[in-house]
Amino acid sequence: MASQHVSKVFVIGGTGVQGFPIVKALVSDKKYQVRVLTRDATSDRAKELLALGNVELLQGALTSEETLRNGFRGYDGAFVNIDGFNTGEKAEMFWAIRTYEIAIEEGIKFFVYGSIPYALKQGGYDSKFNAGHMNGKGRIGQWILSQNVDNKERMGASLFTIGPYMDMTVHFGTPMAPSVEDGVVTWRVPLGDGLVPMGCLEDCGHYVRWQFDNPERANGMDLITAIAPTGFNELASAFARVTGHQAQYIDVSLDEYWENGAMSRIAHLPAGVDAEPNDPSTMTVKQNFTGFWNAFKHNLWKVDYDLLDDIHPNRVKSAEEWFRLQDKAKQASGGQGLWEMVQPENATPLFKRVRIRKN
Repeated sequence: MASQHVSKVFVIGGTGVQGFPIVKALVSDKKYQVRVLTRDATSDRAKELLALGNVELLQGALTSEETLRNGFRGYDGAFVNIDGFNTGEKAEMFWAIRTYEIAIEEGIKFFVYGSIPYALKQGGYDSKFNAGHMNGKGRIGQWILSQNVDNKERMGASLFTIGPYMDMTVHFGTPMAPSVEDGVVTWRVPLGDGLVPMGCLEDCGHYVRWQFDNPERANGMDLITAIAPTGFNELASAFARVTGHQAQYIDVSLDEYWENGAMSRIAHLPAGVDAEPNDPSTMTVKQNFTGFWNAFKHNLWKVDYDLLDDIHPNRVKSAEEWFRLQDKAKQASGGQGLWEMVQPENATPLFKRVRIRKN
């Protein structure tokens, strides 16, 4: 089999919160040249990527085969993470498939796909686990691995899989955003005693860099990553220990969550910004995140933490460690700590939502 080591990586999703640390890790020692697809090459995030060095930008849309071919051409590696909350589940699946097919045609040697576990399948195809943003990526991830059985010598493929980011517990506009009630930081979510395999954005770069550095081992692998299985009672306790301020987790029913919870105001909207509202396949925010919370309440995810320790011995391994690192970093940069960050007047969104389709 020809070598699947690569030197030039085309990245889709590089301007996102997950993509930025991945690009940064790839170019940190100038081993890899990276080309990033962006809708706006003049954006602040695009400029930050260019400033890293060994980065070039390709302005265009994911939903263009010509753009995809221009991105892959002359490169030998690819990292693809499509934002299903922008495209919608149906479009994400179509363009993920075409991206994989075009990558092979254009001569890519190693392909890493940003995935999420297939919750619906893990839950025995019970529709209470039907979360479109999870299953869209999960279906395609499994499809890619099945195609890799036949194609692995022509183009190797690997999945980089991660769940909810720890950052989602302290930012506005996420399904697990906190509130402050009588001076107590409060997470009101329908989780029960479930354990969430929280992910660390800062560690994403190390894992994906490992996949490109070790294609022989990573080929055919679903690298499922997380900090640790985290209950929200422990999350609240960790926040309190780090900040010195009270915090609590209050388990609520799904009905209560959709009446007054973090995403109640947008419950009726399409889960994908660019999805067709009248398409029967389009899930609402409420439908999508009902499946999301059910999946975590029933502990469907399995993570090999020994494997993660082998790949990344210095990874973040607990919610408390993550909170401490973030609090220290924010205060060191002259900003406020986590306690100040979660106050309503300081609330900031983690994700950016934009329309892709032209009217």
